[in-house]
Amino acid sequence: MSLVQLLEEKPAKVLFTTPSHGQKFFIYEPLKEMYKLDISETECQDPQEALERAQLRARSIYHTYSTTFLTNGSTSGIIAAVLSCTQVGDKVLIASNSHPCHFNAVKLAGARALTYDLEIDKEWGVPLETKPEMIEYYLSRYNIRTVIITSPTYEGIISDIEEIKAICERHGAFLIVDEAHGALYPFSDDLPLSAVNIADFTVQSLHKTAGGLNPTALLHCNCEIDVKPALNMFMTTSPSYPLLASIEENIEYLNSKDGRKEIDNLITKLDKMRLKCKGCEFFGDDPTKVLIRVPGISGYELSEMLYEDFGIEDERTNEKSTLLLCGIGTDNKKLDKLQHVLAKL
Repeated sequence: MSLVQLLEEKPAKVLFTTPSHGQKFFIYEPLKEMYKLDISETECQDPQEALERAQLRARSIYHTYSTTFLTNGSTSGIIAAVLSCTQVGDKVLIASNSHPCHFNAVKLAGARALTYDLEIDKEWGVPLETKPEMIEYYLSRYNIRTVIITSPTYEGIISDIEEIKAICERHGAFLIVDEAHGALYPFSDDLPLSAVNIADFTVQSLHKTAGGLNPTALLHCNCEIDVKPALNMFMTTSPSYPLLASIEENIEYLNSKDGRKEIDNLITKLDKMRLKCKGCEFFGDDPTKVLIRVPGISGYELSEMLYEDFGIEDERTNEKSTLLLCGIGTDNKKLDKLQHVLAKL
């Protein structure tokens, strides 16, 4: 029985257990349906068993050693990966502009962070990829246990994970890839290569581009390390089974014919939009990240214009460029409006 089926099944007993709302007392009416699915472990309902089956199914889809469902975002996956492969005093190599969870994970592990600076593209105001020669430089000079790479970056810049992994293997270092913004990559040949089957650990956020609920995510492992002990140190013993069930369904959809078609249609639509918007310039390796600039207008001016004049809110902006994030759920109506506005510019 899947998690979804288990949640929809009525308990066979009268439950005097947590959660106390009993799936019938709805304090916040708009989430009434969520309350109905919110269960805990009981003698007549064992969601842990269903969760184990769902994660095994995910492992077969992604072809990993293990795939673990996360309900505390990619942050929890990064922390668990670092705790699983480092010891007190180990050196961990990370970019100086990394997400705060990279630094926090190193601190929690009692390890030491070595940082390097990424090159900034001056015309676009965004950090570029992690170059393999940078990793080689540090690993050949320091006894580094683990390397953490962010690929894609927020703006959709891709690093050469295959080459970086080969360098890490030569120097006996683990590779963790923060692929939070690349959860769609394993399901389309028109997207960059995913790190899921390359890195030792890969973390993906389903809620960023893959249509998932906040803050659902995945931790993929390709080495024979059990990440559960690390996760058990800081994850709740009362997980949200509705969120976990949504992860199960999310993966099944992405892997389905309809899901893959939805991704390909999104990419096709965005490619056509770029061709038609000749007054705008685009940048990046990931077609679902619309990083744009308009000659003669700063990124901040463009952001304000989109918001105030056309009712469009961007994901992120800087002095040079503006980022609009797309993914599962970015429907044709939204894209048509964006194309109309950008064509005007």
